[in-house]
Amino acid sequence: MKSRELQALWWDWLACSERVTRSLHEQTVALTLRDPVRMERVQPNLDTMLTRMQDLDDRALACAQKLCRDLGTAATLREMTAALGKDEGSQLQALANRIIVASREVQRLMRKNRALIENELTYINGTLTLIAKAAVEPKGPYRGGSATSSVLMDQAA
Repeated sequence: MKSRELQALWWDWLACSERVTRSLHEQTVALTLRDPVRMERVQPNLDTMLTRMQDLDDRALACAQKLCRDLGTAATLREMTAALGKDEGSQLQALANRIIVASREVQRLMRKNRALIENELTYINGTLTLIAKAAVEPKGPYRGGSATSSVLMDQAA
């Protein structure tokens, strides 16, 4: 089997993507619950696994390019699977399809969590703006000194 090394790398990548998916779901829960302790617990592991996925992806790319050179084909999945023969080619194509689905799921979860983080930052910014406005009100219960009003308004802007 000529594509054994590539398939092994892709299987490792799929296993890592499953762990990343679970961590991204944990991150979603932590963001939804606004639980910073949980976020801090999830983030280092997530960063490590994303780095591992990138390393596996780079190694698989190099392996696929080497396999294409050895087979004397263009560096495309279609050409590679056609040159490998029916059984091995279809096995490699099925594995590639699984990788495409898994990578789309990881990307979807990352976009979702990024949107949650951006929404939280917008909420915090709005809250800080309201606090700054209340602190500089001339007749409000939180009236501050005149020296701090320009600083607070600069921070809110």
